[in-house]
Amino acid sequence: MLDTFITSRVRRKIIVVYAKYPDFKTHVRGLAKLIKEDAGNIQRELKRLEKIGFLISERQSNTKIYYTNKQFPIFKELQSIVLKSQRVAANKRAQANQPPRPPQQ
Repeated sequence: MLDTFITSRVRRKIIVVYAKYPDFKTHVRGLAKLIKEDAGNIQRELKRLEKIGFLISERQSNTKIYYTNKQFPIFKELQSIVLKSQRVAANKRAQANQPPRPPQQ
């Protein structure tokens, strides 16, 4: 469902991680390992999300760490959308795994 609004697969995965876990902090390689995507694509999307203010970065020695900007104007709404879309997807998966009911007479 979220893929309808956020067309970039990598950006969508990043937004889901940071919206679902707002206290999460990581670097590009750690995030690449977590969401199983190319670090180059992740770095490009992280820069875009930082530029609009959704993410904040800080340097720790020679590593750039990214985390959620909880003051982002639409953070709460975006977080709500992410959580709702994940619940809908989980419900659909659960329904698909249930055996069919016998017809009622």
